[in-house]
Amino acid sequence: MNTVTLKYGTENIHFQPTDAKTIELEPKELADPQQLIREALSNPIDSPPLTEIVSPGEHVVIVTSDITRYTGSELYLPVLVDELNRAGVADENIEIIIALGIHRKQTDAEHRTILGDLYGRIQVTDHECDDPAALVNLGTTSDGLPVRINRTVAEADRIIVTGTVGLHYFAGFGGGRKSLVPGVASRETCMATHFKIFNPPQIGGKQPAACAANLDGNPVHEAILEAALMLKPDFLFNTVLTPDKKLFKAFAGNLDTAHRQACDAARDLYTADLASPADLAIVSCGGHPKDINFIQSQKALDYGVRALKPGGSIILLAKCPDGFGNATFFNWFRFRDLEQFEQALRENYEINGQTAHATLEKAQRFRVILVSNFSRIETETMGMEKAETLDRALTMAYEKLPPQPETVIITDGGTILPVIVKQEDRIQ
Repeated sequence: MNTVTLKYGTENIHFQPTDAKTIELEPKELADPQQLIREALSNPIDSPPLTEIVSPGEHVVIVTSDITRYTGSELYLPVLVDELNRAGVADENIEIIIALGIHRKQTDAEHRTILGDLYGRIQVTDHECDDPAALVNLGTTSDGLPVRINRTVAEADRIIVTGTVGLHYFAGFGGGRKSLVPGVASRETCMATHFKIFNPPQIGGKQPAACAANLDGNPVHEAILEAALMLKPDFLFNTVLTPDKKLFKAFAGNLDTAHRQACDAARDLYTADLASPADLAIVSCGGHPKDINFIQSQKALDYGVRALKPGGSIILLAKCPDGFGNATFFNWFRFRDLEQFEQALRENYEINGQTAHATLEKAQRFRVILVSNFSRIETETMGMEKAETLDRALTMAYEKLPPQPETVIITDGGTILPVIVKQEDRIQ
C-alpha cells in the first residue's frame, strides 16, 4: 500500500489511502532561464522586437508585480533593461512601477528582491491606488467600467508589461492585462473589475464563465483586457513558472495574443484530467505559505470541488496559522442566504466579501470538512464541518459516503486544477 504525504502548514501528514487516485503534476524538463528569456525576446508574438519599438530619449516604464506574486523578475528585468540600452534608451529614462493594485507598499528589501541586480541602478516606484494626483482618468469601457490609471504609466512614451501567468479563480488566468488593470489602477477600478464576476442585477448570481483556466466569454477577463488596452501598451513579457517557482516558459510580444499563448502553457502545466467526478476529494493546499490563512486557502477549495460529483465531499487540509487573512472576511458570514449575501455585496462591494461569498456558495453545494486551526464555531459559521485531524475527517466523511466511494487525493490543491474530461473529448 502506497503512502501519501500531504503538507499541512509546516508539517507533513502521512497516510495510506485505499482505492484512491492521487493527482500530482508531472515534473518538467527545464531549459536555462536566460536562454528562455532571450529566445522569447528574439521571437515576439504579433509584435516587432522591443529594440524596434523604443527610441533613444523616450521615457520607458516597465510594470512588474509586487512581492506577493513571484514572477522571476530578478531574472528577466535585467535582460529587458539590456535590450532597452541596446536600443539607445539610457538607464535614467527607464522607470520600474510595482503593480500593487490595492496591496501595501514594498520595503527597500522587497524592491531589492524584485529588481535583482538592477536595484539602485533603475528608478523603482510603488503604485498608489488612493492618491488622486497620482492617477489619470481614461474614461470608461463599453460596459461602464471606470478606468483610472497610474499617471506615470499613462504618460510614459512606452509601456512594457511584465508578470507571470498562473491560474486565477475568476479572471481565468493571471498575468497579461492584470498587471495593468487592476495592477496600476485606482481602488475604484480594482473593485469594479472584481465585481464583473456577478451577472447584471436583473439576472443575478455569478457568471459561470468567470472561472479558473477560462478566458472565452469570461466577463472579468474581457473587462480588464478592454481597460488595459486603453493604455495602448507597447510590449508584454510574461513567464510561466513551475509549482516550485522555476522558469518553465517565457512569452513576449502583443499584450493579448502573447498572453493567450502563455495561458495555454499554464493550462497544460497546471490542469489534471479526470475521467469521472469523485465522491470524495482529499485536498492539501500545499502547505505553508499556501495555507497561511483562509483567503489563501480558498483557492484550493475552489479548485478541489471541480473534482467532485454534485453534493460530493471534500476534506480540506488548511492550517491557517494567521487566521482568516483579513479582519473583514469573517464578518461577511453574517449572511447565510446567498441571494441576500449577493445583494449586500452589490450595495457595498468588498473583495474579501466576494471571497467569503465564494466560500459559502461551495459549502452549500458540497460537504466541506475542514482540518485547520479554526474553532468549531468559526468553521461552522463558514458553512463547513470541523475536524481536528485527517483521521477524524476521514471517519466523518465515510459516515455519509456510499460504500467504496470514488476518491481522489490532491497533494497541492492551491496549484492543481482538476478537469473532468468527457469520454468523447478524450477520443478527439
